[in-house]
Amino acid sequence: MTFFIRSAFKQNQRLWLPALNCLRAMSSSEGSSSANFSTLVISHPAKAVTHVELHRPEKRNAMNRAFWSEMVDCFKNIASDPECRVVVVSGAGKIFTAGIDLMDMASDVLQPEGDDIARTSWNMRRIISKYQQTFSVIEECPKPVVVAVHGACVGGGVDLITACDIRLCTQDAWFQVKEVDIGLAADVGTLQRLPKVIGSRSLVNELALTARKMYSDEAKTCGLVSRVLPDKESMMTAAMELAEEIAGRSPVAVQGTKMNLIYSRDHSVAEGLNYMATWNMGMLQTQDVMKSAQAAMEKKSPKEVVFSKL
Repeated sequence: MTFFIRSAFKQNQRLWLPALNCLRAMSSSEGSSSANFSTLVISHPAKAVTHVELHRPEKRNAMNRAFWSEMVDCFKNIASDPECRVVVVSGAGKIFTAGIDLMDMASDVLQPEGDDIARTSWNMRRIISKYQQTFSVIEECPKPVVVAVHGACVGGGVDLITACDIRLCTQDAWFQVKEVDIGLAADVGTLQRLPKVIGSRSLVNELALTARKMYSDEAKTCGLVSRVLPDKESMMTAAMELAEEIAGRSPVAVQGTKMNLIYSRDHSVAEGLNYMATWNMGMLQTQDVMKSAQAAMEKKSPKEVVFSKL
């Protein structure tokens, strides 16, 4: 009986397996559908590329209460989506983002629940930790994230872009660590990630303590962005081309590279090397290495190789 079941399974696998894969793909697509979000629009402009657009243009893409939870849901979906290999983040309308929507967030930030100082403090800590996760989830996503900034990138916008892997901007872009102007220290990532992105403690301290604007030329010089483009159209073209270039590589190699770069940033050289050895003792056994080597011998581009979904 077992033999006949196995035989039937193998014979019919070619019939039902494509349908099952189709259902899985539909489920994955639905999981990241922009229909689920009020502050984001999700699209798939190229093979293996997911575009996440901040979409409150009438409010200058200010980050309201819904945004903070929707970004977490969005990037958790992306992290587990085998169809996605690279993410591009941008903003709709005239600017990238004006930062936190103070009018919408005032009750959370200014009036946390609690019967006394201890309970109020615990609730405040819980709220801050929740908001921190909104941008940490971008960094934790194994897929590389390219962010394209046009116009203003204020407050929470700086928190967001410093959690991304590659940053592009337009010539008219400017950046501002705004929090000190509204009576608080930036608490969802800028003070932790910006020093590692720029590398100059003096410049980071100046930006964070004065809330002055940093324009695109200075952002390029200090390393906050890797490219400055003339306008939004050319920037988005460059961002998509870059995303497609990355998406054409082995997802085993790309995702392993991102995760080891982040690990090495936060650990010593010796710890990073040890982690890398542990990582690659499994990952080097992938078929992608042989496929890439074969393509190199045949003088083919890596983008001509068909790599399996990860």
